[in-house]
Amino acid sequence: MIYALFNYLKDTDFPGIHLMSYITFRAGMSFALAMVIALIFGRDIIRRLQKMQVGEVVRNLGLEGQMSKTGTPTMGGVIIILSILVPCLLLGNLSNIYMILMLVATVWMGSIGFLDDYRKLKYHNKDGLKGKYKVIGQVGLGLIVGLTMWLSPDIVMSENMEVENAVSHETEIVHSVNTVKSPQTTIPFVKNNNFNYEWLTGWIDNPYTADILGWLVFVLVVIIVVAAVSNGANLTDGLDGLCAGTSAIIGVALAIMAYLGGNVIYSGYLNIMYIPGSEELVVYAAAFIGALVGFLWYNAFPAQVFMGDTGSLTLGGILAVFAILIRKELLIPLLCLIFFIEDLSVILQVGYFKFTKKKHGEGRRIFKMTPLHHHFQKAGDGSVKCLLNYPKAPIPESKIVVRFWIVGILLAALTFVTLKIR
Repeated sequence: MIYALFNYLKDTDFPGIHLMSYITFRAGMSFALAMVIALIFGRDIIRRLQKMQVGEVVRNLGLEGQMSKTGTPTMGGVIIILSILVPCLLLGNLSNIYMILMLVATVWMGSIGFLDDYRKLKYHNKDGLKGKYKVIGQVGLGLIVGLTMWLSPDIVMSENMEVENAVSHETEIVHSVNTVKSPQTTIPFVKNNNFNYEWLTGWIDNPYTADILGWLVFVLVVIIVVAAVSNGANLTDGLDGLCAGTSAIIGVALAIMAYLGGNVIYSGYLNIMYIPGSEELVVYAAAFIGALVGFLWYNAFPAQVFMGDTGSLTLGGILAVFAILIRKELLIPLLCLIFFIEDLSVILQVGYFKFTKKKHGEGRRIFKMTPLHHHFQKAGDGSVKCLLNYPKAPIPESKIVVRFWIVGILLAALTFVTLKIR
């Protein structure tokens, strides 16, 4: 709204009128506004949730300090969503297709998470929305994003190429003059860091059919990434500040990638494709990070509010769609490795338990408890029979969270490093 107003007045002599044309200025304002909204309105929202008796239903799993969390207001994800949407609506370019898709993803996943939390609170259990409906919602968002990227004429890219300078004989990174519509993405460890999904269908003689199938493969990957990351974030939301802090770290990494990829000069530094218009995503990413920093004011240990599925499913969906839009979805396994390890720990635990129960008549475990962050909370005193009893002594919740944050920072740095190793 403010951006549109300033754009309308750009030919006037109004003081500071040209500031809004700078991505860095709008991003800084977006970050500050999102954080202020979360800090100021967050307290009022928490009080309202307390009055509505929207408290967390906690099952006794024998973890230290766990039952003290009973009654802590949940659905705090509303604070995050509000703090993201308001700055983007005020400072973002609402005609930009990338900004539109991110706003759709935020509202879409926020609605699914809200319904899930609402059912949990209404029926006083931990079941919430049935899993199949969550999956349908995730698939729906994946289809919206994937098909829009396929069919929208506004979503194009300029491929990066390595050429040798005829005079200095040094390798330089240049981008093709003409933009193309192609299902390409960025991968590490290879020349030019590009992968085209159409290569998977290159064995088909008909180029038109191969092109369509290539895009269909891309849409399928989009669906898988959205479902995997949103579910991973949902499982990671088990300790005070864990999901919010980890997501903020990932958000910073993606914001830097969006800024570099949206600039034809800077994209050459990382040797990645140039994506015209994607620089607008930096404004969204700044709001995302600011909202999470503000939310951590209340969500850090000991938490005054939980984000609930309203927040965790939304955060995962946002990170997935953001990475897809800047063509970095294949870097997600490393960048979001914490989410995937949390996912994998549950899958392995359930699978091993069922396998041993069928084979030995008694179910056995790999971890003391899953998701993985709970494994470190429980004592390895032999009270729980499992393959991994380390650590013997339970680790305090706040220390687990900070250590996961440190790992997240390391993973973000490694993600950038992999793009320079070829």
